Amino acid sequence: MNRLFGAKSTAPKPSLNSALTNVETRVEAADVKIAKLNAELGSYQQKMSKMRDGPGKTAVKQKALKVLQHRKMYESQRDQLQQQAWNMEQAGMMQDNLKNVMTTVDAMKTTTKALKQQYGKVKLDAIDRLQDEMADLMDVGNEIQESISRSYDVPDDVDEAELDAELDALGEDVELNGLGEESSVPGFMLDEVKPPDFIDEPPEASKLKEAAR
Repeated sequence: MNRLFGAKSTAPKPSLNSALTNVETRVEAADVKIAKLNAELGSYQQKMSKMRDGPGKTAVKQKALKVLQHRKMYESQRDQLQQQAWNMEQAGMMQDNLKNVMTTVDAMKTTTKALKQQYGKVKLDAIDRLQDEMADLMDVGNEIQESISRSYDVPDDVDEAELDAELDALGEDVELNGLGEESSVPGFMLDEVKPPDFIDEPPEASKLKEAAR
């Protein structure tokens, strides 16, 4: 049976990259042949430019015509091969894009699964209770701060009348202090150092100073 129909081929199938490389190699070979034919046409053109019309020039012209036909054939093959290469490049780009899409989808699936597992461990009720406890603690902290910073026996408001009375009292104290300085005895001690009524002569100034001390 194998002799009639041949054995099943076990060779690996060509990949897109290998096929593209093969086509590009053929395009390069066609370019080499086209360049060679162009050089041959150039030599024929130089010969005909130096020849007069006649059988010799006609023969050279026929050779140039065959070379031109061969060049057109290779150019047509090259164009077809280049189109094939372009189609394979597009197929390769589509294949790469599809691989990237599949990779992205797999990554999204894995991430979604992990997020579901993580969010499944989070209890919204516990978070709400935690937020309420934090708010209560903040309120308690604010109350403590207000209690600590509270002033003691300090009036909140002072009107202008009270200020004027206070200034007048300070002025009277200054006048009394000035009077005490003239007699070298403080004002509050003037009555204390005053001699009794039964003494006929007033005490000396030095004795008054000693009594003030």
